[in-house]
Amino acid sequence: MSDLATIALPLPSVRTPGAPPGARDLPAYCGELFDQFTRADQRRWGEVYLRGLLAVPGRKTPARITEQVLGRRAVQQIQQFVNQSPWASAPVRGRLAGRMVRAFRAEAWSVDEVVFAKNGDRSVGVARQYAASQERTVNCQLALATSLVGHAGGVPVNWRLVLPTRWDRDEGLRGQAHLPEHERCRPRWSYVLEALDEMLDEWSLEPLPVLADWRGDGDPDPLLRGLEARGLGYVVQASPHTPVLLPRGRAQGTGGTLADLAAHAVRHTERTSVTWHDPVTERMWHSEFLTVPVLLRAERSPEGCPSAAPRARMLLADWPYGRPQPRAYWLTNLPVRRLAEIVLLARLRRFAGEALGRMHDEFGLGDFEGRSFRGWHHHVTLASAALGFDMVRQQADERALSAPHA
Repeated sequence: MSDLATIALPLPSVRTPGAPPGARDLPAYCGELFDQFTRADQRRWGEVYLRGLLAVPGRKTPARITEQVLGRRAVQQIQQFVNQSPWASAPVRGRLAGRMVRAFRAEAWSVDEVVFAKNGDRSVGVARQYAASQERTVNCQLALATSLVGHAGGVPVNWRLVLPTRWDRDEGLRGQAHLPEHERCRPRWSYVLEALDEMLDEWSLEPLPVLADWRGDGDPDPLLRGLEARGLGYVVQASPHTPVLLPRGRAQGTGGTLADLAAHAVRHTERTSVTWHDPVTERMWHSEFLTVPVLLRAERSPEGCPSAAPRARMLLADWPYGRPQPRAYWLTNLPVRRLAEIVLLARLRRFAGEALGRMHDEFGLGDFEGRSFRGWHHHVTLASAALGFDMVRQQADERALSAPHA
């Protein structure tokens, strides 16, 4: 009997040892995510792989996934499904995003760098490169994940692999990784805007404020222009060294940094005391914030950057009394009169970080062994789907617990 015939048999709906809670709901979840697959075997292998990411303890290798889910090894078949099978990742991600919108209340989109440390140099996108989130140079793949986040948690639903320049020059590497011709090294803001356009235009998601940590990039202006051109609100954390124009009398003139602007403004502007309730920890928090208009001093307009004229935004500096300087700088275009709401919004980024950490620890995010561009995108998409199923199950359990008993 062939492998495909084997998994064509009905998959067990009862929970078996090591199976995830709520496993009986997995076929319906997979049916929704994989309904655009033209072949039945692709849908079956998709469910096998997802079951493995959810249930296999430790490292999620093709051998361990098939041994636990099928009861025997089918390494070649599962590798073919992940690495070579021509199914498109974007429709699966779009369906995942739609399912997550129904599962919990998303309040923002969070953009986060994800580091995939590697030993070799042949996997797609690998190079020794600076990882801003780790503040060091790493031999790795770098990705940008866009997550739906809210106080119920977060789920990454869109992915972009950041290509270093060496992958533009080496045709041998590109060929081995089956890298599409149009995939080239480009600025990070370009990847972000491309992902957001997909979510807005192709997936028809309701626009939400964008959260990002841009401290590793010296010039956030192209990103902010792109967000403004799309009518999106944002709260973007920036480096204190970000170039700005400092006020000189009534005119904008001298150059400086965000840190210089905050130091200048605090002599003339009162800080606002904000107390807010964290609905997750049930704790009350307190800090002081300085808000001041800011005009970024971009050295030039990068090629491809939205060409709208520079505009004033607001600097939001988290600066408690007694500290010599702020502990965080955010740039925002949201109404600062609703300061407590902006502070709560900015802090939602932690849910994206927690989600990515869980994907790495529990759902095999970093366990992909293939080298191809298509395979990498397939794997991270399915790892996101595994976390998404866990989120759906948790929300269903919470609703069941809160429902009145007869």
